[in-house]
Formats: sequence, C-alpha cells, structure tokens
Amino acid sequence: MRILATTFPMYQIARNISQGDDGIEVELMIPAEMGCPHDYALTPQDMHKLAHADVLIVNGLGMEEFLGVPINKANPRLQIIDSSRGIDQILQYSGGEHDEAGHGHRPSAHEHGANPHLFASPRMVALLAANIAKGLAGIHPAGADRYVANARAYGQRLNRLADEMAALGARLPNNRIVTQHGVFDYLARDMGLEVVAVVQAHPGQNPSAAEILDLVAAIKAQKAGALFTEPQYPEAVGTTIAREAGIVAARLDPVASGLEQAPLDYYEQAMRRNMTVLEQTLGRR
Repeated sequence: MRILATTFPMYQIARNISQGDDGIEVELMIPAEMGCPHDYALTPQDMHKLAHADVLIVNGLGMEEFLGVPINKANPRLQIIDSSRGIDQILQYSGGEHDEAGHGHRPSAHEHGANPHLFASPRMVALLAANIAKGLAGIHPAGADRYVANARAYGQRLNRLADEMAALGARLPNNRIVTQHGVFDYLARDMGLEVVAVVQAHPGQNPSAAEILDLVAAIKAQKAGALFTEPQYPEAVGTTIAREAGIVAARLDPVASGLEQAPLDYYEQAMRRNMTVLEQTLGRR
C-alpha cells in the first residue's frame, strides 16, 4: 500500500503509525523543507505521486488548498484520510483586535475560519495520529492492530511532552509572546501563553512600514516577553521589530518542515528544543 502524505507533519505521523509494517510505503508530496504550503502550487511530479498512491493523508482545515479538483483527475481510486476531521477545540483565526490606543495588535491571518496548524501542538498531534490510525485501519484491516497500537504509544509520548510544556508555561514569569504568523496558537493554548501580536497577517507577506510601527507600539503596550520567528521564514523583519520594541527575538520551530529521512522522534526533539528556547527567553524577569 502506497501512502502519500501532503506535508512533512503528516508524513512523520504516518511513519510513526505504520512502523513495523513492511507492506506500507510512506511518501511525502511536497519538499520536506517547505513548511506550511500556504502559497504552494501542484507540480507535474506531485500529480505523478497522486496517480500512483493508494491513500492520501491530508492535514485538512484548508491547509491543502493547492490540491483542488485535480485529485480526482489524477487518481479516481485514491482514498483520502483527513487527519483533522471530527477533532473539536479547533481554534479560529484572529479577526484583528485593537487595543485602547487603536493599534492593531493581532492582525487577521491569511484567511478567516479554522486555524489548520494543529501539528504545532503535541497534544493535537496525538489526536491527529489517532485519526490517521483509524483511517488506515479501515482501509487495511489486516494492519489495524499495529496502527492503533503505534498511534496509542505515540500519543502517550506526545501527551507526556505536552504536560511538560504546560508545566513550563505555568512557571514562566512572562507568558505574552509575538509570533511570525498563526502557527503557534494551539501550542500557546496548551502552555497558557498569550499571543499578543503576529508579524505577518498573511503568511510570507511582511508588514508595511506603518504596520511595523503599529506592531512595535502594540508590543510595548502589551509588555510582550519575546518575539519568535520560524525556520520557514526570514528573520530580518521579526528581529527588527523586536529590537525596536525592546524585547528579545528567538526562533521557535513548529515542525512544519524537516528532513525526509528524519528520525521518528524528530518532532519530540524539536519540541524539547523549543522548551529550552522558551525558558531562556520568557524565563527572564
């Protein structure tokens, strides 16, 4: 059975769930280093992968807008597993709130509606894994016990990690943060952090000079503790805003991207590095 995962997070979850089953091949559609495919367009190579896959695992919640109608044309027999289907506690993108001075301290994201970045939260990844395992078990009953057992073990590790991150969040002196875009909203909720501003209202699109001034004013007014950039985007604008606002800038990894031959615990390693960064920045009094 050939499984095609749209993004690196889906690919890593599928690899963890299917480990030990030699009859399954897991392939990644978009490049592992790409990250969130907000502006991605299908390539001929992608269409070839779709045509030869048995199962397609998607993030859902609008993350894969690039797929569109061509899926059915490329492979009418393709079975699709929507990893986010049925999960409650889905966050909505910010609508662009304003503080009393009129500064927009949370610009609206690239679209209104559900925030699809569940993969940046270990607790939500545990739910995604359970969903994917259930979907694979229905498609390939012979491997059902293995998939469910692997997903359960993976989910237990991730939930223990989420508990550790929540404990860290509870003891941080400053829980107010600025992020590159809306990727860390679920993690912030898990840890008790407050996202008071985002650098990019539209992923990949830097703010204007006037918006930067508003952001700096809002960050100062909200007394944010740190601004976090992401590996997917250049740091320059974020570090400039942090410098002007007088706060520290650091890099957090939502694990939207990685290596195609990454170890199975790559996600956990990245999140533990994030814990170190959070403690080093927000732990300052």
